[in-house]
Amino acid sequence: MRPVRERPRAGYATEFADEYDRWFGKPRTTGATVEALVSLAALSGGGQVLELGVGTGRIALPLRERGLSVHGIDGSEDMVRQLRAKPSGADLPVTMGDFADVPVTGRFTLVYLAGGTFGELADQESQSRCFERVAQRLEPGGLFALDAHVPEALAAATGPDIVSEGDDHLVLCYRRLDPSVRRYHSHYVIHADGRTRHLRVDFRYTGPGELDLMARRAGLRLKERWADWSGAPFTRDSAAQVSVYERP
Repeated sequence: MRPVRERPRAGYATEFADEYDRWFGKPRTTGATVEALVSLAALSGGGQVLELGVGTGRIALPLRERGLSVHGIDGSEDMVRQLRAKPSGADLPVTMGDFADVPVTGRFTLVYLAGGTFGELADQESQSRCFERVAQRLEPGGLFALDAHVPEALAAATGPDIVSEGDDHLVLCYRRLDPSVRRYHSHYVIHADGRTRHLRVDFRYTGPGELDLMARRAGLRLKERWADWSGAPFTRDSAAQVSVYERP
């Protein structure tokens, strides 16, 4: 094992952008997410769609293939470069910037985040600002959908998870919570190309109650809550949540 210096959050999208889809883009989860968002887009009127943290286009490009008009926001040029290299990726409009500020003009009938991206916002202030800016960009009747871990399930989890594995690589993740600042640290151990690397990525976790409060303060109301993008019921045993908010 060749030790390496732990990298800050800014290096995550830079170093692993070219492997992101292979390691994290699980086809079944991606497919369920796309189907759910297609249904939500139809429910909200079928207008313009915005993804916060569009990254490599894992979700946005399949949505465009389904006939939706999708715009993206992202802060990583390396991730967007992967998007541009994909078929039709050069045609997807992307605004570079902090998605907490939602730095775009116009109105949207659906705004969404997927893959736990909301937790990348470092504090309650930036997360609340994201809700407020989304509400300003939504059409009346528009929807805001996002997924997140359930904090209690994070706290109860033990041992590492296998994120991805194959003949040529193994990616493990161990999460450690810090309740004093409502953050969790995801430690990734990545063995690929004959060497083993360690990367720590920090997230801020939010429970259903805190998300609902942010939404209400932004003028949004809860419409749906599922256990995952397949639409499974959210129960006391759910480890994750998908919350859908509506602008009245």
